[in-house]
Amino acid sequence: MQFLILTRRRTDAFAPDTWTSELLERESQRVRELYAAGVIRSIWRRGDMPGAALLLEGSTEDEVREAISSLPLATLGMLEIVALTPLEPYQGFGPR
Repeated sequence: MQFLILTRRRTDAFAPDTWTSELLERESQRVRELYAAGVIRSIWRRGDMPGAALLLEGSTEDEVREAISSLPLATLGMLEIVALTPLEPYQGFGPR
């Protein structure tokens, strides 16, 4: 099953010097690991605020939440899940 997740960086709660290049590289590395494992299918930077939109694959919502919580920014409380939505197939492409 696929899930759409919108995240937001909690820049209001953390000082600018907290967002170090080392921390962001660790975040990128974990995203690459989840992508290689087939958990993250696609990821985009949000254009309206610091954060991301992700398409994840998982059996349950709990499994997907666990994957997101493994990200370094989430572990440190610097990342907020704004929306998590299970996706279903679009019926318009099915047989008539």
